[in-house]
Parts: sequence; C-alpha cells; structure tokens
Amino acid sequence: MSIHLLSNELPRSRRLSVALVAIVLLLALAPFLFPGARAINAAATICIFVVLTASYDLMLGYTGIISFAHTMFYGVGAYGVGLALLHRGPSFSSVLIGLGAAMLVSLALALLIGVFSLRVQAIFYAMVTLAIASCVSVMTSQFPEWTGGDDGLTIPVPEFLSPAFRLLEGPLFDKVINGKVITYYLLFVVALLAFLLMLRIVASPFGRVLQAIRENEFRAEAIGYHTAAYRTLGSVLGALGATLAGAMLVLWLRYLGPDTTLSFAIMLNVLLITFIGGRGTLYGAVLGSALYIVAQTYLIDLMKWASGALVQGAAAQAGSSLEPVLALLARLVHADRWSLWMGVLLVLSVYYFPTGIVGRLRARRAA
Repeated sequence: MSIHLLSNELPRSRRLSVALVAIVLLLALAPFLFPGARAINAAATICIFVVLTASYDLMLGYTGIISFAHTMFYGVGAYGVGLALLHRGPSFSSVLIGLGAAMLVSLALALLIGVFSLRVQAIFYAMVTLAIASCVSVMTSQFPEWTGGDDGLTIPVPEFLSPAFRLLEGPLFDKVINGKVITYYLLFVVALLAFLLMLRIVASPFGRVLQAIRENEFRAEAIGYHTAAYRTLGSVLGALGATLAGAMLVLWLRYLGPDTTLSFAIMLNVLLITFIGGRGTLYGAVLGSALYIVAQTYLIDLMKWASGALVQGAAAQAGSSLEPVLALLARLVHADRWSLWMGVLLVLSVYYFPTGIVGRLRARRAA
C-alpha cells in the first residue's frame, strides 16, 4: 500500500528513512511524550509548516517557479475558515464551507496570476507575486470591520476542538484528552494525508513533466508540452496546499491576524526551510520544518542556560585571565542575540549542505 502511495518517490537513503520515521513517530506521540503547551505548540507548528513548505517546494523545487505570494494563499485559507467560524458559528460545517470558499478564491487568484504572469521571465514573475502579496497584506489591514485590522480577530472553534472539551472523563497515559489534543491530531492527520498526496502528485506523469520543464523548458515545449499550462497548474496546486495550511493554522491558534498569516517573515521562513531541507524533494519539507521550528522554539532557552553558566564561570574566575573571556562569551550568547545565532546556523547549513539535508544524505548513499 505504501509503495503504491509513494510510487517511486522513496527516500532513497537509509539515514533519511530513519530520520523521517523518527520525526513522524515523535509527532504522532508528541502530546504524550512532551508535556507542556510549548512542546505541543511546536509540534503543531511543524505539521502546519510541513504542508506549507511542501506545497511551496511543489512550485519552486519541482517546477522552478519563484513566488513570493505563497503566504497570501496561506492567509486566504486562514481568513476563509476564520471568518466562516466567526460569522456562521463554531461548527464543523463552517470549517468546511470556509475552506471550500478559500480554495475557490485561491484557485481563481492562482489562475489569474499564472495566466497573466507565467509567460514572463522568472524574476519578473517573482516581482509580480511580491507586489500582489503586499497589496493583499495592506488591504487586510485597511478593512478592520471585516478582518480585524492589525489587531486581528479571536476565532471560535467547534466545541470538540476547544480546550474546555474533554473526550474522556479521566486521563489517558497521564494525559488529559481535551479539545487541544484533538485539534493537534486533526492537524497531524491532515498534514500526513496532504503530504502523501503531494508525493503522489510529483511521482505521477504530471509531476515528471513539471520536473522536465524545470530542467529545460525549451526542450519540454519542443516535444509537445504546453509549458505555460503545466506551470500554471503547478502553481495552482501549490496555492491550494498553502490554503489548507492556513486553515490548519486558524484552527490551532484560534486567532486571525496579518502578522500570523500574511507577514513576509513567514515567506522568508518557508524559503529557509525549503533550502535547508532540500529543494525538489518534498522530504526536505519534513526535515527542514522539524529542525527549523525546534531550533526557533528552544534556541532562546539554550542560550539563556549557556549565558547563565558563563556568567557564573566568569564570577568564579574573578581576577584571572579567563574572566574577561568568559564575560565576553556570556554577552555573545545572551538570549537577546538569538536571531544572530539563528542566522549563523542557517548560513552554516546552507554552506555545508548546498543541496539541502536530503540532497546530502542521498549523495552519501550514492557515494
């Protein structure tokens, strides 16, 4: 069954397979293995970013389309489901109606952008998508009566997804099964099914044509493929994936705002995760999302611990030649400089893994 689902898009590396299985198992058991709201929030964010990044890699890695409008479709999914829940009431039917409406809007936008822009060179297409995404972000802030503006909106969710809901009277393996846990597993299952579907797409004849266009567009067109149509359809599929990720986000956060859905910082995160994991692999979205989100979540705590230990070491070495060195190191690893060290880690990962983690693991197997 798994071979049929994955087709020939297998990991092709034993270490990669082990890493993927480990990540899936950890995500599947996260509510029971890692106590605390922070850990389950990190796991849910990984599930969301797997869908968001994999759908972007479907465009960039497999089609060669550079788009800066991916977070726009992410926002469409979030606002579609969020506004439906807010105005129609917190029911599962509202979620489905909001998701369906958001999918239709994303489909129309992606088709319009693709039809009118994909015939131009890649850099011009990227600039067009950046301009459109910026306009949508500004418009969202300018209509607070509909979108909540910069302050955002608190979104009600169906009762069985609310934290106050209890599925069981008592705990299961010392874990209370409340609406938050149910929401997490809903996100996990949706992310898993969406990822398997995208794997199937890239392994299909359609996916092979997209890769052929990426490698040599002129040759693909010469043998009879309508490259603009294929590229447009590829961008549409990527947009629909981002829309689904946005719907997952609003169910988890129960909040809707431009900073959480339409921010350009999210687009940068998606780009970084894509390059860290490896373009044109989809598996890179899983590894990249897991590593990036965990580092982003826990790097500050690690730096606080290291800075405190160095301060204590400097105090213990008072008067010696080591004191100024330890004091300098304590300032360098202070928690306020977490973004600096995150940048250093990203630069090192790109330098040592130019083809991404997945590409490096597959190259080692081939060697």
